Amino acid sequence: MDINRYSPSYGLNKKHFVKISDFSTEELFEILYATKAMKSKFIAHEDTRILTNVTIALLFGDTSLRTRSALEIGVRQLGGVCVNLPYSEKDMRAGENIEDIVNVISRYGVGALVTRGIPQSALDEFCAVSSIPIINSTNETSIPLQTVCDLFTIWEKRGRLEGLKLAYIGKGSANAQSLILGAIKCGMEVAMATPNEFALKRSALNAIRQFGHVLATDNPVDAVRGADIVYTDSYNYHSVITEKERELLRPYCVNTSLMSVANHGAHFMHSLPACRGVEVTAEVIDGKNSLVLDQGENKLHTVKAILALLVK
Repeated sequence: MDINRYSPSYGLNKKHFVKISDFSTEELFEILYATKAMKSKFIAHEDTRILTNVTIALLFGDTSLRTRSALEIGVRQLGGVCVNLPYSEKDMRAGENIEDIVNVISRYGVGALVTRGIPQSALDEFCAVSSIPIINSTNETSIPLQTVCDLFTIWEKRGRLEGLKLAYIGKGSANAQSLILGAIKCGMEVAMATPNEFALKRSALNAIRQFGHVLATDNPVDAVRGADIVYTDSYNYHSVITEKERELLRPYCVNTSLMSVANHGAHFMHSLPACRGVEVTAEVIDGKNSLVLDQGENKLHTVKAILALLVK
């Protein structure tokens, strides 16, 4: 389906935003069009205070820079207020009850709960009992917020999604799993190159292939050949790779030689933070065809779009 032929309603019949697999192509398009509208209003300095007197709670189980910044700034631009809630696995193991948490928070007048680093099993429990929207920014199985941000950035810069080729290089991470699924649902061609030791789980790949073909290989040149977008991600963020693992991943560093087999004018993407010289060279990430700063910028507008669609 061509996003440019889609007529958005600027509505979403969903309560929570937890993983890309929960959303149809049309629903993803609704979020992308809402993101486009939010960015247009931002550029035009239009008033977007649609969440005046609404409190958005953040429950983060790990550290964050861009996501937290985008949320806190975005909520303020929408006229709302952000509050940070303490989260501890120690508290959860000590008997803290998820149903009690969300029931009490909702009675405080909170409009939505945004989580990060909360295990999927716990997140499923949150969604099952919550009367307010649960928005998953990142966890061990899905990074849906980044996916929507990236798809919007591709659409914004390339003018379309359908028919473009995305090559994902490096580790078969949660980010890879989310982005590949989102790209396929939006009509993109996808190839992925990882060492066998870092390949996506077969079950995850099979689930993605229900929506379209994915070329999965251990050869980065085969994956990147003819690509319009070349994407990689951090190897060290929230986990430290060993020297042996670093050697396994060395051939997957995105450099000018690898980019040369992509289509002319191919763009490079990385969700940040990036370790230059490890997963990508400085020449590529800081070059004219890099979209990393656009991705970072667009996270703000994606956050605002999702909140605007979900918070009633």
